[in-house]
Amino acid sequence: MRVAVLGAGVVGVSTAWFLARMGHQVVVLERACGAARETSFANGGQLSVSQSEPWAGPRAPWQVLRWLWRDDAPLLFRPRMDAAQWRWIAGFLRECLPGRSLENMRQMVALGLYSRDAMRQLRDETGIAYRRLSRGILSLHYDAGQLRHAERSAERLRRLGVDKRLLSPEQALALEPALATALPSLAGASWCPDDASGDVHLFTCGLAAAAAGLGVEFRYNTRINALETAGGEVSAVSVTGPDGAYQQVTADAYVLALGSHSPLLAAPLGLRLPVYPAKGYSATVPVKSLAAAPMVSVTDDAHKLVFSRLGDELRIAGTAELSGYSSSLDPARCQALIRRGRALFPDACDWEAARFWSGLRPATPGNVPLIGESRVGRLYLNTGHGTLGWTEGAGSGRALAEIISGGRPQLDFSFCGR
Repeated sequence: MRVAVLGAGVVGVSTAWFLARMGHQVVVLERACGAARETSFANGGQLSVSQSEPWAGPRAPWQVLRWLWRDDAPLLFRPRMDAAQWRWIAGFLRECLPGRSLENMRQMVALGLYSRDAMRQLRDETGIAYRRLSRGILSLHYDAGQLRHAERSAERLRRLGVDKRLLSPEQALALEPALATALPSLAGASWCPDDASGDVHLFTCGLAAAAAGLGVEFRYNTRINALETAGGEVSAVSVTGPDGAYQQVTADAYVLALGSHSPLLAAPLGLRLPVYPAKGYSATVPVKSLAAAPMVSVTDDAHKLVFSRLGDELRIAGTAELSGYSSSLDPARCQALIRRGRALFPDACDWEAARFWSGLRPATPGNVPLIGESRVGRLYLNTGHGTLGWTEGAGSGRALAEIISGGRPQLDFSFCGR
């Protein structure tokens, strides 16, 4: 079968790899000059099944209201005259119901564990080097209320098969000595030893090279204009090539893996995908003191930030801004990353040399991605992974490749289907 994959982020490239391994002929279409140049370029670096807790939960509406007027808020809502934004907000509020939140968490964990296995397969087969550290993820909690919430969350995760443990401040310091400055403010921590970290950009570029070795064709600098239909199914993708010429790409199946831009391409086909961009920020800072910089990936729950060591650099990432499709950098939000980095690891980095980035993470209201066959013939979806594209990418790619090949992925997940 010939399959056209639209998008060369970690999700699209993973899908292409597994399709090629299953014997399909694959072409990948991407507007950027290479793989992982947009949302998969500079994220927080965490492979974090233990972070599979949806944003939408019973406490979320009150937190959002409390943060509403803060420019540096972890979750920032900037109202727009945009019907898609308001539909997403309405969906988010529905997903805050306790039963919905727990079911979403269950699905996210199932996909995350499946993806962890898929990543092992990829590492074994390709040997890709991506600054991987397998030291777990350590989450910090600053008061008794946060600690109680973390304990409830850890218990739910353990029931779902994720090993997450509560630690005292002293145990957290023993695990990561770079937290010495933060120790007096800690009420406790939680740790998932099976989580990891790494550079998603390096991984995706390496996987794209390996996929090309299997015969996958990558067409970069190619603008995707529209999905064309005939007889109720997709018949072609119209694109503009690097030379500016209009072209049609035909295939037996088409995979929509364009992240936040997926709804824009799907809408003319009558598909209203519940995906909206949640702009995230990151700062990549040179490490100047090996002893003062963390080696364990750290999540600062109260500030919704993550810290991952990537070789001789520290990546700080987080926040979510619902403000449409602009990827412009807000200086206040950039400096919030640096302030928190200095507070936790004051002597670790050359803080004046930070490089800032923003990316549009494709979020569904309940944080469960859309994977599977759409209502339009020959069109498949692999989008909506939110902050967990790196964590869920390999598994999403393998699962969709199995579906396209006529199989049934071995995980309890609500795949899309006509």
